[in-house]
Amino acid sequence: MSAAAYTPEELMAIVISREVRDGETTAVGTLSPIPTAGVLLAREQHAPHGTFFFYKSDYQREVWWPFRHGSKEFYDFAQQGRLDLFFVSAAQIDQFGNINLNVIGSPTQPTVRLPGGAGTPMLWTMVRRVIVFKTDHSPRAFVPHVDFITCPGLPPTGTRRAGGLSKIVTPMAVLRWNREQQQIELESVTPGYTAAEVQAQTGFQLVSPAQFTQTPAPTDEELHTLRTSVHQHLSHIYPQFAAAPSHTPPGSVRY
Repeated sequence: MSAAAYTPEELMAIVISREVRDGETTAVGTLSPIPTAGVLLAREQHAPHGTFFFYKSDYQREVWWPFRHGSKEFYDFAQQGRLDLFFVSAAQIDQFGNINLNVIGSPTQPTVRLPGGAGTPMLWTMVRRVIVFKTDHSPRAFVPHVDFITCPGLPPTGTRRAGGLSKIVTPMAVLRWNREQQQIELESVTPGYTAAEVQAQTGFQLVSPAQFTQTPAPTDEELHTLRTSVHQHLSHIYPQFAAAPSHTPPGSVRY
């Protein structure tokens, strides 16, 4: 554990890195600098034998995005069951594990039209573990029912799938999908917050196990690696994000 100050983005990247397992194949979607940083950190620290794909990355293309025939080649790869872990964000998440990437409001007359899911529904189904990252933890993001189901928490009746939602990482907590109760459960709380504060910022009742943990704070080694070698790679993959000034603890970088 470290006594050093760190940003919420750094904490999220480090928590994400701990979910990456050595020897597995991991992919990160587009516009996802925080999980990209986390995956790079895992590669540096405990997963040197993993295979990692960063969606359409031009930096070290042959290493991070070797698919030469467009997105279809990547999706074909996933449909063969060769992806172990995938990271994606969402506009809304509900108590049933559904996520929304399409519209806010009525689907026929939305107040906000979002970019959409593209190939995410297929990846959600085929990848063994999907982890959702969300930079804001609020009732607006965690809702009783999503306005549009882009990816379902439960497969349709009579169907089977290889993967689906595993966990959700936010600045306040780590949540996990409880398959038995078919609801979202509190796994751990970020240092500085309480379970009651997490619940107050969640728009539905979380399943609270008898015992949950505090998310381990970043170690000095994790922070140092994140701020040096990982930041160097990230500055090529997401240059604007990596270059943005941080208004939080001195010595930190914005992830």
